[in-house]
This record gives sequence, C-alpha cells and structure tokens, in this order.
Amino acid sequence: MNSLALVFPGQGSQFVGMGKELADAFPEARETFHEADDILGTRLSDLCFQGPAEVLTDTINAQPALLVTSMAVLRVIDGQGIPLPEPKFVAGHSMGEYTALVRAGSLSFSDGLKLVRERGRQMKLAGETNPGGMAAVIALDEEKLEEICRTASEETGRPVQIANYNCPGQLVISGDKSALEKAMQLAREAGAKRVIPLAVSIAAHSPLMLSAASGLAKAIEATEIGRAQIPVVANVSAQPITDPEEIQQELISQLTASVRWTESVRLMIDQGVDTFVEIGAGNVLSGLIRRIDRKVKTLSVGDPKGIEKLAELVRN
Repeated sequence: MNSLALVFPGQGSQFVGMGKELADAFPEARETFHEADDILGTRLSDLCFQGPAEVLTDTINAQPALLVTSMAVLRVIDGQGIPLPEPKFVAGHSMGEYTALVRAGSLSFSDGLKLVRERGRQMKLAGETNPGGMAAVIALDEEKLEEICRTASEETGRPVQIANYNCPGQLVISGDKSALEKAMQLAREAGAKRVIPLAVSIAAHSPLMLSAASGLAKAIEATEIGRAQIPVVANVSAQPITDPEEIQQELISQLTASVRWTESVRLMIDQGVDTFVEIGAGNVLSGLIRRIDRKVKTLSVGDPKGIEKLAELVRN
C-alpha cells in the first residue's frame, strides 16, 4: 500500500445487525455505541443491532446509525494497535461526509452525531412537505441523462436532476414525482439498460431539499468546525477541502447538490491513492470504486473479519 484513502458509507448501506459482531468482540466498539446512546438520549445501539428494519431505515435513525458504526470501526482499529498509515484523503458518500469530517478532526464525534440526527430530521420534514422520489439509471451516458433531466424539468415545470454520479453506468436521479416520472420515461426511450424507482419518498440531493438545507444551516452555523487535519474530498466540488468556512458551506450545499462520487474517486487516484478502505456498514462504496478503476485495491471493514483482513493488509 503506497497511498491510502478512507471512505465512509452513506444512507442505503444500513442493515439490521450492523456493528453487533464488532461490539460483541471489541470493548472499543461497545463503548462507542454506548456513548452514542448517551449523546442522543436514545437506544440507537438496540436499533442497529436488532432493528426493526423499517425504523432503522427511517432517515432520522439511519444517518446517526451509520456514523456511529463507522466510528466504532475506527476506534477498534486504534484500540487494537493496527498501524494504519495516515490517509492521504478521507471522503464520504453524502451523509458519510460527516463521518469523514470526524475522522479528519474537523468535527467532534458528539457534534457529528447530533448534526446527522438533525440532518435526518430536516430531510424527513422536507420530504413530508415536498414529497418526491429517486430512481437509479443504469448504463446511460451522463451528458445524455443531464439533458433528459433538463427536458423533464422544462416540460413539467418541476425539478429533477442527477443526485448521485456513483460510478460509470450507475447514476441516480432525484426530484418532484411528475418530473421524475417524465425523466424515467425519457431515460428508457434513450436506451438505459434499467431504470429502477427507489423505495424512498425523499428527493435527496435535489432542490426539494432546500427547506432542509435552510433548517440544517442553523445547526451547522452553531457547531464548532475545526480545520480538517486530513484533506476531505467534497461531494459538491470533488475537490479537497480543509478550511472550516469551506466545510460549513459544503455541508449546507450538499443537501441540494449532486454527489460527484466518480470525480471524487478519480481525483484521489490521480493524486496517487492506490488503496481505498471503506469504514463502516456494508461494501457499497468498494463496489463503486472498483467499477471506477479496477487497478486500485479496496477493502470493506465493518466486522471482526474485516478488522483481521485490514491487519493482514497493513502487515503485507
């Protein structure tokens, strides 16, 4: 491993049982979940370990659950004395950007947890006020889909845009239901291999989240944000940021802006990163990164087996 980046999953990676094996095996993980329960005043650990799935999946719960699971992994790595090299970059997908900022020293664990809880609350409120939807579009050119979204918005007078540039051939669109349906129809007609509606009522990373961004901005502005000790590759610009004011603006803007994950990963690779370690629940990001560039190494670390593999990777 010549140069390392740590990446942190966002909403969609959660599952019932996340973090349980880790907490059973390592005191550092147990203590992290207990600390999160105390900070939020709720048994988030029970929700992570036992569900039910529909409650864990609720955006107000999924976001802090994902952050605490990733932090539990990081603390186990430290507590077990695994000599992980200092990462060249950190990055998170959507909500995962908050976890990246905690790892970079810009946010405290407590503040990060409170902010993602508020982020989830504001997004849920915005979804109730301005319901929308999202859909995955498989195997359609980015520029073509951008054009389709513009056309659908013009024809319906309602917003729809690309929410996630996940990897070549996998894009997610988001917006008002009428505009989304039109864009889905046009994408199929343009030759998309698959167009899959997602089981959400929230149009994340679209203009329908404007009220959430406004509400969240108050919480962000009241939170102490320090200079990032490791460059954080931002979702909105796909460029590294460290300055507290830039970070503050990034967190407000990313609710309504697209997640430029493909560009973010390519930037890190162009800067010499050859190994990506995904910290937390699931392995979604590792799969996306491999589709962006098959030459880089990826490893997902979210349970005791992942910890063992990481220790082996570092040794070799």
